[in-house]
Amino acid sequence: MSKNFELLQNLGKEQEMFAAPAAPAVAPVLQPVEVTPPQLAMYEGQRDELGKLVLRLFLQPETERPRCVMFAATEAENGCSWTCARAAEILASQVAGTVCLVDANLHSPGLHEQFGVENYHGLVDSLLMPEPIRHFIHPLNRSNLWILSCGHEAGNGRLQLSSDRAHARISELRAQFDYVLIDAPPLSAGNETISVARAADGIVLVLKANSTRRESTRKAVQELNNAKIKVLGAVLNQRTFPIPETIYHRL
Repeated sequence: MSKNFELLQNLGKEQEMFAAPAAPAVAPVLQPVEVTPPQLAMYEGQRDELGKLVLRLFLQPETERPRCVMFAATEAENGCSWTCARAAEILASQVAGTVCLVDANLHSPGLHEQFGVENYHGLVDSLLMPEPIRHFIHPLNRSNLWILSCGHEAGNGRLQLSSDRAHARISELRAQFDYVLIDAPPLSAGNETISVARAADGIVLVLKANSTRRESTRKAVQELNNAKIKVLGAVLNQRTFPIPETIYHRL
């Protein structure tokens, strides 16, 4: 367990979640990690903390581990696509089973850009066309990692995203892959995120250091609780570490 994680468990210091970290006397040296094109700066500390999140969510020896998890930001530009993509890469590197990434952020699709692949056929096409879901997914840099991009006509699928058809497609993915990670629209964008989240086993919130406010996080958690959607954890982007679920009771 990392030092940052232990500090968060001290509920008396929960306000540190949204405070800017104190500047160190000497700037730490961060080593970039080589990732497949496009080259993405992923630092060791961030990978370690995301690795802990992946371990806690998917790899603990429990009988009911989640297999389909949605990642959603409270507001736009919180780094949700980056976080979801890196979590999927880490998970695929740790398991023999198959992992599928789904870009359901039709407001601002960007998951395909994380891997430098085209966004031609994808989720929107699968909602409008009858072919099996395998027709719309594409392999990535690992043999067990796949992506269902949003599709090039994202705007045409927003109404479909809340439909029974979308839930059926997610169920189809669950039947064909061991793990499904969904990059969702920000919760501030509307009700479609909550609608899609009902087809998943739970949601991970993506917050942004020095940007996300306590009030918006409280509101998001309350909306998810009211919809009976399980909050599995959170990632504080740009100071990435998992947040214990008990913290939410104090937000």
